[in-house]
Amino acid sequence: MKKFLSVLFALFLVACGRSDISGTWIQPVPNMPDMVQGFTLGANGVATSVNMATLQYDTWRTDGDSLIMTGRSIGNGQTIEFTETYTIEKLTDDTLVLRNGDMTMTYTRQ
Repeated sequence: MKKFLSVLFALFLVACGRSDISGTWIQPVPNMPDMVQGFTLGANGVATSVNMATLQYDTWRTDGDSLIMTGRSIGNGQTIEFTETYTIEKLTDDTLVLRNGDMTMTYTRQ
């Protein structure tokens, strides 16, 4: 059933003409309203971080209604590789809403 819903969601995005998630997505830095952070999703599957020196994205892909990004967390003298999976709650030409558990993040296209 979950796979069916993922396929249905992907078809919905295509039908709405909003299947292109690639681009630069930003949000205000918490407690620093004059600064932004986020990521760039290249059309070739390469991801890069925007204004996040300790969180470096490397790759991205979608699977149904999921956005999966890999990268490296750099800090305290160590580097940890990670894979993050987000549910795409909303995707329009200028808004991307991602959910991971109880956390919801809203980005705008730069």
